Amino acid sequence: MTPTTSQPTSDDVVHLTVPADGGYLSVLRTATAGLAARLQFALDEIEDLRIAVDEACAMLLSVATQHAELECRFSVTDDALAVDVTVPTSRGARLPAESSFAWRVLTALTTSAAATTDNDRATISLLTRRVAG
Repeated sequence: MTPTTSQPTSDDVVHLTVPADGGYLSVLRTATAGLAARLQFALDEIEDLRIAVDEACAMLLSVATQHAELECRFSVTDDALAVDVTVPTSRGARLPAESSFAWRVLTALTTSAAATTDNDRATISLLTRRVAG
């Protein structure tokens, strides 16, 4: 495949899958920081995004099925990093309410945050745009 130069931007997508265990979250935090640095995010923006990804993963780990895998999809554009983290859940599992402290953290540290549950899977989506300047 030949790269197309007529498009000023092309999205890069990175998929990582790790065991749904807190011991593996450092892999996702490191990937988050590396991709945010690639976008030339400021150091405080990188740290905020690392904390947000960590918090989202912690919320998902609390509802994950035993021996589950945590799937993380990073989408990189010219000025933003979108992160979708998903995990299989047991029937009826619920994420914390949007009024909870955990959600306040996510919305304070990112441009936007959302959660969905569908067919025994829970997903948290985060979007962070680079501050212009």
